[in-house]
Amino acid sequence: MTDMENVNIKINGQSMSVPADYTILQAAREAGINIPTLCYLKDVSQTGSCRMCVVEVKGARNLQAACVYPVSEGLEVMTNTAKVRASRKTTLELLLSNHDRKCLTCVRNRNCELQALSDELGVTDITYEGYRTEHEIDEVSPSIIRDNNKCILCRRCVSACKNIQTVAVIDATERGFNTKISSPFNKSLAEVPCVNCGQCIVACPVGALREKDNTDLVWDAIADPDKVVVIQTAPAVRAALGEEFGLPIGTAVTGKMVSAIKGLGVDYVFDTDTGADLTIMEEGTELLERIQNGGKLPMITSCSPGWIKFCEHNFPDFIDNLSSCKSPHQMFGAVLKTYWAEKQGIDPKNIVNVSVMPCVAKKFECGRDEMEVNGNRDVDIVISTRELARMIKQSGLQFNELPEIKFDTPFEEASGAGVIFGATGGVMEAALRTVADILTGEDLENIDYHQVRGIDGIKEATVKIGDKEIRAAIAHGLGNARKLLDSIREGKANYDFIEIMACPGGCVTGGGQPIVPARVQMVTNVKSERAKALYSEDEKLAIRKSHKNPDIVKLYDEYLEKPGSHKAHELLHTHYTARPKF
Repeated sequence: MTDMENVNIKINGQSMSVPADYTILQAAREAGINIPTLCYLKDVSQTGSCRMCVVEVKGARNLQAACVYPVSEGLEVMTNTAKVRASRKTTLELLLSNHDRKCLTCVRNRNCELQALSDELGVTDITYEGYRTEHEIDEVSPSIIRDNNKCILCRRCVSACKNIQTVAVIDATERGFNTKISSPFNKSLAEVPCVNCGQCIVACPVGALREKDNTDLVWDAIADPDKVVVIQTAPAVRAALGEEFGLPIGTAVTGKMVSAIKGLGVDYVFDTDTGADLTIMEEGTELLERIQNGGKLPMITSCSPGWIKFCEHNFPDFIDNLSSCKSPHQMFGAVLKTYWAEKQGIDPKNIVNVSVMPCVAKKFECGRDEMEVNGNRDVDIVISTRELARMIKQSGLQFNELPEIKFDTPFEEASGAGVIFGATGGVMEAALRTVADILTGEDLENIDYHQVRGIDGIKEATVKIGDKEIRAAIAHGLGNARKLLDSIREGKANYDFIEIMACPGGCVTGGGQPIVPARVQMVTNVKSERAKALYSEDEKLAIRKSHKNPDIVKLYDEYLEKPGSHKAHELLHTHYTARPKF
């Protein structure tokens, strides 16, 4: 060894020194050598089961899986021998022999890792034709469609669901050629405690998992002359939509996004950040009330519908800890169909409220029984960032050439606090900015709470505001949420306020966001890059506190009276219910 941390190895005859905890795959990538993978996904799945990444290791009798083979001093590896290439190609051809190859009509066409490997490895014919298994497509869930005819049994979805999210409603069943990914007792995802987070979708390298597509519903509404179509966009959408049009990860495209949506023919485009500002007003008031009047603590944020359903199934004893606030887009939907509809003189029944979300769990959420006011659904249709991109492409709009325009008035300018909702820690920071001003009675200038930022799975902070200390915790990814709540159950931790987001990284890497290939994820921190876009936009805005948003101030003055009022509770608050664990 050259030192305690590195080892000397050779890859394809090239000498290099790499960290001792590397695998061959990591070392090869550092040397600029691409080894193909399918089952491997950084931080999610590392099983060596697909055998696409095999290499020759000097002294080993058989080919070895590079994604799980650790480096050691003096290791010599060959990644591109005839034996290696033949093995990889045969493995790929066997996968294709039992794969639904309707690539042109697949939602993952041109963004499919199996398709890309077939091109790179020179597969020009289907060598092995034979019996193919046929599976019924599971389309019952409002959020996720599962098509095992396209499944390649890489098990990345299983790892995401079981190991990262600890939801564990899918796994490999049967044996041999009959192996399939299934829910217990072959039930639909709608019949098991699936939380609709969609992390299985973004983990899948092919089209075996996809969101329930609602774009036709939106097109139909746009074409209906009797409907007023309103689209609202979540903050995380602007940080990722550009990737669907070739822009670098983490490029903010707010103005072009609004321009593109207008180009689809919708009537109004609003920013869900306004709903986020409204959430802070209600949630901050609720937090202060609980702290000052002996209410149930810790109070836990309720913005993430995947987390809410997870809590209902797995932690019903924490339901009273949940904020009663609806999520931002549901709140905003309720405001649009009451306050805004009255001001515009529009019958709420003629408004079609469409939410563009980074989250496929929102598709489930908007259909919850309690998400309506006066018989009108808060939100009528939810589409993902990917679905919006498809609509823009179908329309023929050249996204990158579009001018930048602002959201419609009113609600044109939301605060920076609303923008950062899309990143883990963002809801907490937004709330602290407002709560701090209320507790101190001042307009504080130091409002960047860096201690709650970052992508650590669980973050803790004690924030001193005036003479009050607020004990806070942030968790993203449901596995981390489980750890945090278990520690509270066991009496090992004590907090006043907790932010939980279902998806690792928060909404910026939600289940409805553009899918990033595994090889890109290996070298790019997608969570951090997309979050940077939101924090950058926040820093540039003149208004960075929710309670300073003039549209929010006007909304309370003209309609809601004050945060936490009876009217506010009727429109903006809800309740949650315990669900069977299985």
